[in-house]
Amino acid sequence: MTKIQAIVREEMLDAIVERLLLIGVRGLTFGPVKGTGRTAGHREVFRGSAYRVAYAAKMLVEWYGPDDEADAVVRAIQQRASTGQGGDGRIFVSYVEEAIRIRTGERGLDAV
Repeated sequence: MTKIQAIVREEMLDAIVERLLLIGVRGLTFGPVKGTGRTAGHREVFRGSAYRVAYAAKMLVEWYGPDDEADAVVRAIQQRASTGQGGDGRIFVSYVEEAIRIRTGERGLDAV
């Protein structure tokens, strides 16, 4: 079983989810996250006052599923999330040894 985590721009989330649903992916988890990357923040202007934004607001998208679907999921996220500019995000792929459904105790892919 494979776990894919993608940290992406907030404004790209709808396009990513739409693409993943189109290729048949189900069972996504996503939510807001904040962090800092290579740029370590930037300056913005609001009502004439400049201020420093230390953390970038991003979205974390997670998917767990069969190993043979992982490449398609990564490609779909990468295609929809890419703007060609810094701050597009990252995709992390890792192996999941086991999953257990809390309610029923099912184990393996059936628990995802």
